[in-house]
Amino acid sequence: MEQLLTNIKADFAKLKADFILNFIEADRWKLLLKGLKTTIIITIFAVILGVIIGLIVAIIRATYDKNYDKMRGFGKSVCAVLNFISKIYLTVIRGTPVVLQLLIMYYIIFASSDRAVLIAILSFGINSGAYVAEIFRGGIMSIDEGQFEAGRSLGFNFVQTMRYIVVPQAFKNVLPALLNEFIALVKETSVSGYVTLVDLTRAGDIIRGDTFSSFMPLIAVALIYLAIVMLLTWLLGKLERRLRTSDR
Repeated sequence: MEQLLTNIKADFAKLKADFILNFIEADRWKLLLKGLKTTIIITIFAVILGVIIGLIVAIIRATYDKNYDKMRGFGKSVCAVLNFISKIYLTVIRGTPVVLQLLIMYYIIFASSDRAVLIAILSFGINSGAYVAEIFRGGIMSIDEGQFEAGRSLGFNFVQTMRYIVVPQAFKNVLPALLNEFIALVKETSVSGYVTLVDLTRAGDIIRGDTFSSFMPLIAVALIYLAIVMLLTWLLGKLERRLRTSDR
């Protein structure tokens, strides 16, 4: 028993020393804070960009699927071209790894720029937009055709019907899937370090390189990501309960 207590004290002392080495000495905890701030900034603005792109692409794709046969003239040609471009965008973005897209954006498309955060936001926003587009499109296509008829009976054109009737209902239907995509996006930003950005994951890796201690910095980063995801999951559950209550 005495030996066990001695071993426990030794292990605790080692953990304490590792904690001090990795986070207290040289104020290394500030590096994690800086990385967390970068991760949050990239995530928030990438989410906004992804929703904008996704909604536009979803409306184009849904309009083509629902109304192409009824269209005539120039509008039909424009819709076909936009739908074709949207399909290429979805195929390319969903068919290639996000880290490769980030590298292409940083080292090829914006090779002359030093705004790594902005490039990361564009990369993750464009990537997320492809997945958000399919989520929104599924939501729009799930709306009963009678809602479109109701819009026409109120004197709305197709754009007004989509804006005031269909999109709000579709958004409510796909909100859980949308929030799950945002949770996935938080974790996807962990590859930002490939383009010299000091995000949360990269900050942990820098600390590991400085201290030659892997356990403490990597576990700390994992726990921070876990805390963020748990918080978002809790908010998602709360939002879903509120939506179910409002439907009654």
